[in-house]
Amino acid sequence: MTTTYFPFLPALLLCTTIAAHAQDKKLLGYTDSAATQHLQLEARFDKKLSSRHIGETIKSLSAQPHHISSARGKAVAEDILQRFKSYGWEAEIVTYQVLFPIPKERVLELTSPTTYKAVLKEPALKEDATSGQDGQLPTYNCFSADGDINGELVFVNYGLPEDYKYLERAGVSVKGKIVIAKYGRSWRGTKPKVAQEHGAIGCIIYSDPWDDGYFSGDVYPEGSFKNEYGVQRGSVMDMVIYPGDPLTPNIGATASAQRLDRATAPNLLKIPVLPISYHDAEPLLRALDGPVAPGDWHGGLPFTYHIGPGKAKVHLKLAFDWQIRPCYDVIAKLKGSEQPDQWVIRGNHHDAWVNGAADPVSGLASLLEEAKAIGELAKEGYRPRRTLVYCAWDGEEPGLLGSTEWVEDHAAELQEKAVVYINSDNNGRGFLNASGSHALETLVNEVGRDITDPQTQVSILARKQAADILKATTPKLKKEKLDKQGIAINAMGSGSDYSSFLQHLGVPSLDYSFGGEDAGGEYHSIYDSYDNYIRFKDPGFNYGVALSQTAGHTVLRIADAVTLPFDFRKLYETVNGYVNELITLTTDLREATTIENQLIRENKYGLAADTAKHLLPPVPETAVPYLDFSPLQNAMIALDTVTRSISPEKITGNKQSLNKILYQAEQQLLNDKGLPARAWYKHTLYAPGFYTGYGVKTIPGVREAIEQRRWTEAQEQISIAAAAINRLASHLHP
Repeated sequence: MTTTYFPFLPALLLCTTIAAHAQDKKLLGYTDSAATQHLQLEARFDKKLSSRHIGETIKSLSAQPHHISSARGKAVAEDILQRFKSYGWEAEIVTYQVLFPIPKERVLELTSPTTYKAVLKEPALKEDATSGQDGQLPTYNCFSADGDINGELVFVNYGLPEDYKYLERAGVSVKGKIVIAKYGRSWRGTKPKVAQEHGAIGCIIYSDPWDDGYFSGDVYPEGSFKNEYGVQRGSVMDMVIYPGDPLTPNIGATASAQRLDRATAPNLLKIPVLPISYHDAEPLLRALDGPVAPGDWHGGLPFTYHIGPGKAKVHLKLAFDWQIRPCYDVIAKLKGSEQPDQWVIRGNHHDAWVNGAADPVSGLASLLEEAKAIGELAKEGYRPRRTLVYCAWDGEEPGLLGSTEWVEDHAAELQEKAVVYINSDNNGRGFLNASGSHALETLVNEVGRDITDPQTQVSILARKQAADILKATTPKLKKEKLDKQGIAINAMGSGSDYSSFLQHLGVPSLDYSFGGEDAGGEYHSIYDSYDNYIRFKDPGFNYGVALSQTAGHTVLRIADAVTLPFDFRKLYETVNGYVNELITLTTDLREATTIENQLIRENKYGLAADTAKHLLPPVPETAVPYLDFSPLQNAMIALDTVTRSISPEKITGNKQSLNKILYQAEQQLLNDKGLPARAWYKHTLYAPGFYTGYGVKTIPGVREAIEQRRWTEAQEQISIAAAAINRLASHLHP
């Protein structure tokens, strides 16, 4: 296994550990005496967690392929149901009917200047006991369009908008062509989406060994990285328009739901898309002629990369069955003793592309271990103040189907009752990763302070802080990290089941995982197996326990807090940083555009007409106009004032009504009309990027309008974001 080694980590860990121990064990939302009692409860909870049992769960639930709607997928849901019931929870399976296409035919052939027929299959390995099982989904991109096409091949690097800008400067058009793009640097669905926008008739996506193969380390089974036949399956539904069942946007996909005609579903692509291995990509790329690709477009294959088009022609044929299939969500509840209509929701999906030991079973096993431990506490007399809702989602892999349909089906109830949603997915050895609503940042830091890292025996918070310091690229950044109290949690984009809770309904959300010392190339392949997991991911399942502790403590602290542990001062500080970033972005873009246009106008690049095409200068851009950020700045002043007056230690009053104000505060940040061109996403602070997919865009309406140079829209979105922040300030006003 490739392990990240930091030579100065022990000293930094000591520094951060001393700082952590200097703090009293106070808990946000608890009196001192209540905090002491609650920490004793958490200690009892921890003793009931078993790394051995987590490992047994991973082995059992990843024993067979179990994609959505498969017989084994249903069996896994039923297994989870029985586990919840045996732990003492009330549980049920909630079934939705969703579109999930499976391939009927897949053909990829190089037809000129030589011939080659792609293998399109991952071989079974004797070192991996489950890699040769029946029931495996083939290598494909779910929600690709059908197609039987022939065309010239063009290499488009990572297939991002900036790559097409270069192609335009180089005089290369993809209109009527089939493109081949590398996995990486964006969500996979962005690549065919951008290709389609530029007139391509098909898209092939491959994993280059420079990014995901032998350049990173030994390949599987000798090492953890992708071998030459490995393929990343995955959905290419345009989830940045909306996730979930493509035919039932905004409503639950029940059996009786009114459905769109598939041809009109706005989040489905119109061109065929296929993922391939670097074994199958090599003869295609080798056959390309035309301009030599720029240096930073080259990958790890042993030849010069060309762009095309030219003599390289391919035949791509894909056909799918386009069936409506069952989606089995498992929902378990433990009723609250005092506020049963306030829900603390915890979730992880159970469906996998194949066996899915890492994705999703590693996270699911930790969730089930939490539920088991809480169930044992309940049998000893414990009752949470608020209701706990534990969910095992189906259909996450094709496009967050199970969670989105459940959220859309229960939208009004969730906006009334949901206090928080806490998500996990795949998990491995390494450092704490936390993202979510920034009013929960203080809570996350308190939780991390009180959990011991299984490898270093300091707190998971201290270990994360030390790693952040060492990764900082300048002395100034290192000092800032060293001086910072605690860690900053990340903003949420998309890619897992929190999306519909936070970005559609405004339910405060968190996402947890561990990783950074578990790198590999098994993602969405047949090699995401138990045999792989115990060698390269979390061999002793100790970070499975760490995830159970982190998510479990968060669940319990929110469930039992007298005053809910929201710290809106942290939200203010984070959002104020976002606003300043937008102002700087606009200023920098204006200055860069002015300088670049001057260089082009005066031919300061000094390039001759026959200069290599990859050195061509950019084309001139329109000037950046003045944008008035004062509405946002004034809104931030209002939020600054109110968050100073409601710091956690100052919050008093009727706790039940006060708590409802606190957990419904996030909903004030929603805009009913949603983001431009994608109304399903209503949160004004967090959304997946239109061209990044999983990657987040903060204050997305404004940021993306600036990045895409839509100036009128940018000014409109400044006002919309300011109005949302003003609503939040008014909602929180004492």
